[in-house]
Amino acid sequence: MTWICDAYVTLCVHCGIAAADVICCIALGEHVHGDDHNEAVAHLAKVRPDGTQLGNALRVLLGMKTRAGYSHEHVDTAGCKRAQRSAERLLNAARDRRISR
Repeated sequence: MTWICDAYVTLCVHCGIAAADVICCIALGEHVHGDDHNEAVAHLAKVRPDGTQLGNALRVLLGMKTRAGYSHEHVDTAGCKRAQRSAERLLNAARDRRISR
């Protein structure tokens, strides 16, 4: 059962990264192309009006990425909920920006 949480969190991470890219493309005209996750969080934080909160949501997801995808330690139910809330925040922000264009 614990591997299901790992898979779910991994999907949330990918969802959040994709949503963050969409948000940055719409709001800033570009997204980060490199492997430096901190750079992506900082870039997302430039978005107005809620970039800081969106950056924090992405930071939460990226912080869970290694554990969910590569570690022998599994993500627990509380981690699944955190990942879901963060991914939903980013996905909803991307949808809102896409709809308003």
